[in-house]
Amino acid sequence: MKTAAFIPARLEAGRFPRKLLQDLGGKPVIVRTYENAVATGLFDRVWVITDSPEIAQVIKDAGGTVRLSRRFHPTGTDRIAPFAAESGADVILNIQGDEPFVSRRALAPLLEVLDRDPDGRIDIASLMRPVRDEAEFKDPNLVKVVTDADDFALYFSRAPIPWPKDGIFRGARAHIGVYAFRRPVLERVASLSPSPLEQIEGLENLRFLQAGFRIKMVLTDEPFTGIDTPADLERARKLWRDE
Repeated sequence: MKTAAFIPARLEAGRFPRKLLQDLGGKPVIVRTYENAVATGLFDRVWVITDSPEIAQVIKDAGGTVRLSRRFHPTGTDRIAPFAAESGADVILNIQGDEPFVSRRALAPLLEVLDRDPDGRIDIASLMRPVRDEAEFKDPNLVKVVTDADDFALYFSRAPIPWPKDGIFRGARAHIGVYAFRRPVLERVASLSPSPLEQIEGLENLRFLQAGFRIKMVLTDEPFTGIDTPADLERARKLWRDE
């Protein structure tokens, strides 16, 4: 099974513009993400896919491989899909550019569940972790997921789900936005228009569900520290120093 990791990288993120070029332990965030993806040793190819010549040059200076996309794409998945065929990969991981702490231990299980699925029951694999506390549970920036008995996703939401009828928080699971796609599935989902639920919640994974694709959720305890805000960057810097 040939594998590739694609890292979509947009310079002008809505909540924190230019975050991917911010310093993290002496290197830009996007370089840390790229280097950690390479360091996993899991992929035949690791490409950063960006609309920004500035990001492209930073990756090239670090010895990385870049593909330039057109400027506007509604999601990271839409940005990487045009390069799927060129990669020659059977499975493509979408790793967000603001996830500099990606590791082999976190990503290998995504490839394993697809490799152990010769009948193709699984279209997409993704990660989830326990919600840590009630504050996280109610945070609309943290996407929650509910699954069936076999850990296939039933629904993703920014709302606190499943909501306890007595109001007492008993735990939930948070979605981590890393996806492993079979290549034909990636090409198919990117050809679809944004779905009604996707537009309401602002979550691309709802497009996948509404189109009938099966998403296998893999539970992880690995510490993902995505960088969406300046406060997240400060937490990431502290974690980087402490490692």
